[in-house]
Amino acid sequence: MFTLTQLASFVAVAEELHFTRAAERLNMTQPPLSRQIQLLENELQVQLLDRTNRSVRLTPAGRAFLAEARRILREAEHATLAVRRVSTGEAGAIAVGFTAASAYSALGGLLATARTALPGVEILLHELVTRDQLEAVSEGSLDVGLIRPSAIGADLATRTAVREGLVAALPAGHPMAAADGPVQVKEFDGQNFLMYSPIEARYFHELLISIFRAAHVRPVFTQYLSQVHSILALVNTGWGIALVPEAATQMRYSGVVFRPLSLPEPDPVELDLVWRRNNDNPALDTLLRRL
Repeated sequence: MFTLTQLASFVAVAEELHFTRAAERLNMTQPPLSRQIQLLENELQVQLLDRTNRSVRLTPAGRAFLAEARRILREAEHATLAVRRVSTGEAGAIAVGFTAASAYSALGGLLATARTALPGVEILLHELVTRDQLEAVSEGSLDVGLIRPSAIGADLATRTAVREGLVAALPAGHPMAAADGPVQVKEFDGQNFLMYSPIEARYFHELLISIFRAAHVRPVFTQYLSQVHSILALVNTGWGIALVPEAATQMRYSGVVFRPLSLPEPDPVELDLVWRRNNDNPALDTLLRRL
């Protein structure tokens, strides 16, 4: 098989049609250059150049091969540059996981940072609940995730991405929807309430349970759901009331009214970044430093 050095030698001679000038162009002496051309012709089993003491010209086979030689050298150069860009984090891909609700808060900032800091890196998005993201990050199919706080293994690292408040989501015809001022937690006592699943949405389930216990409030849990948009869809039908992250107010439902919630801790909802400690993706390191 011919080498890139042989191809570069042939292209230089074919373009200069002069061995001495081609050798100078390649920063080598003429004998090694002639040897590279001979090796290439032996490999191809065809004569590429007609040489005399006074001139060099391409054979028909040489003219046909010149275009292919240039193409191969160009692709090899592109491949080299691409690999170097990946190794420095300037190219490649980052697989990002996110929860449905995070698409309305931290995800936008992450994508904006990626576009600015890593314009040559492809961002691959995967919508997954926290539990599935943790598994995917540990396995390596995700580089980074946007998750709700959760117990993690020693192989993973996390840091807070954003904190936000909770708001009351009420059917438009509900008496609480027309009131002024923040909603008090005690107003949820005895109300039909759309609750988060204790398994698929464990973080929100435990957060709301702690809020209700502290206020000695007992809503009537009519449904247990895992996704914020599903909860809002049922609020829209009048099925019950709910508490959702503040970012969810960007989801527009004609039959849903959002009201602020009065809490001792104003921003109890946390969203974290999670990644594997030994992840060797250079682009991920660049992204995490910029976030």
